[in-house]
Amino acid sequence: MKKIGFIGLGTMGMPMAKNILNKGYELYIYDVRPDLEETDLVKGGAVTCDSPKSVSEKTDVTILMLPNSSIVEEVVLGSDGVLEGMESGKVLVDMSTILPKVTQKVAVSVEGIGADMIDAPVGKTSEHAITGTLTIMAGGKKEVLEEVREILETMGNPDEIFHCGPVGNGGTMKLVNNYLASLIVNANSEALILGRKAGLDLETMLPVLLSTGAKNGHLENTFPAKAFSGDFSPGFTVDLAHKDLNLAMDLAKNYDYPLFLGGMTNDLYKLVKNNGNGKEDWTGLIKIYEEITNVQARRLAD
Repeated sequence: MKKIGFIGLGTMGMPMAKNILNKGYELYIYDVRPDLEETDLVKGGAVTCDSPKSVSEKTDVTILMLPNSSIVEEVVLGSDGVLEGMESGKVLVDMSTILPKVTQKVAVSVEGIGADMIDAPVGKTSEHAITGTLTIMAGGKKEVLEEVREILETMGNPDEIFHCGPVGNGGTMKLVNNYLASLIVNANSEALILGRKAGLDLETMLPVLLSTGAKNGHLENTFPAKAFSGDFSPGFTVDLAHKDLNLAMDLAKNYDYPLFLGGMTNDLYKLVKNNGNGKEDWTGLIKIYEEITNVQARRLAD
């Protein structure tokens, strides 16, 4: 059984790493958090390392789940970085959501020493990270994806591990997905508040909207679980939605492609952040429309 390294143990990374450990893999970890030794992950048998280099030296496959492009570059290419501990035959799996051009830059260095890399960002929420049912969008050589598929299946739904093409395409797919999802959250918010302002309640609107072409996963699942009950504890935060929208717009600039709807939606998420609600669930965008109209979209029973 392969030895696995995991770097980046935040809201998503920690449960993902736990699922790898729970499947019996020997796990080596690194993170900047000061309480790492006190976590259930270490108490369960994961071995802490003092640098990214130490992780990749000890393992066959190193997985990253990091916040942004610059941190990924530093962790892989910097001093005591992952690259210094890699060699031919090892695999780097970056599950962070970053710019595809940065992924491709890192991949050139990794492949330059005879190792392999795939980018495999995830879809869905922290709850799915806990249950090991994430969607995984992978870019890289198909044979390398198959080599690490069993590891990815500890974190994701086996039927939702998609090969999206060469390295970098996993991240591109993730940005396209989150771009569209963010627009849908915005569209749901605007339309529902229009209905409320005009005198409709949710119990009237939802059965109709969910029976027509207006139906979407966020309207069916995310909004009922969060906004409709006034629970804005994060499944996916406003901060992350805003970050991913910015990445998608940066991607579009590379192709001289204007994202008309994206600019407006991005400004609205920025406004929610500036109001101090960046750590809330992204359905909190609806609060902007609620404040403008002085009506709310909540279930009558609540």
